[in-house]
Amino acid sequence: MGFWAKLTGRKQEVVPERTPEPRWVESPGVAVEMTGTTTFGVDEARVLFASRGQGAGGMVTVAASLVREPENPVDPDAVAVHVEGARIGYLPSGFAEQAPVAVGEPAPCQIQLWAVTEDGKLRTRGWVWWGTSTPAWPHSSENPPPLTRDRRRAADAAATTRMVDEALAEGGSRADQFHAGLVGRYHYLETAEPIKQLKREGRLQEALVLCYGAIEGAERDRQGREPAPWYTEQAAIIHRKLGDRDAEIAVLERWMLACPPSRREGSKVAERLAKVKGRPSKLPRQSGGQA
Repeated sequence: MGFWAKLTGRKQEVVPERTPEPRWVESPGVAVEMTGTTTFGVDEARVLFASRGQGAGGMVTVAASLVREPENPVDPDAVAVHVEGARIGYLPSGFAEQAPVAVGEPAPCQIQLWAVTEDGKLRTRGWVWWGTSTPAWPHSSENPPPLTRDRRRAADAAATTRMVDEALAEGGSRADQFHAGLVGRYHYLETAEPIKQLKREGRLQEALVLCYGAIEGAERDRQGREPAPWYTEQAAIIHRKLGDRDAEIAVLERWMLACPPSRREGSKVAERLAKVKGRPSKLPRQSGGQA
């Protein structure tokens, strides 16, 4: 006889075992954008929108749960976001590590999920809010987030320019650092989207000019670290498309020389250089490439 039966004199009703009720956890005070919603979570998002009569997209706000995944093969600290039992996305790693979500104890949350259909595919972005306070979502029907490729590219470029402008206006050491990365009127970080656009349009020589300007800015900005490698990688890709193997090797070697020895091995630039040369990567004897 169980404790309840002894206490009341009545036979205890047998009930099926239930999953523990989820518990609320402390809110970070901001809506956190999820990762993975347009990749592995897109099928679940499509079902979610279709079930609400919004097959082509739109916005939904629904209850969800935070579920820690200690056996996640990529990140043992991963925290997934589940809606109606389906994984819709993940918390960014920084928030996942700090989120007070215990293994086996899902925590309630709310999500705001946006979607649009582009080229026959559903593109989604979503934000999570947990805790008992009223969510403060960063977007609304009057101010939707950028979802299409073009809008996201424009938004990313605008955000970079805003960051550069704020840093330069701030003054002090941060402004000095950003000044070092200027290429004419613009910071080398602002050339990323124009380089991508020129490549998409097939204007490779123009893209190459921007790449080398950005490379110079990144070299001035490195402060003892390795220069930002993306611009070197893009230049190498363009040289490969143009069939100029020597220039491809030269620009990769240029990055290697500007990079501290401890940061060369295992880098993508070193791997690409080794493949181009057809032998293991070695420290080049002299720099090269287009000025």
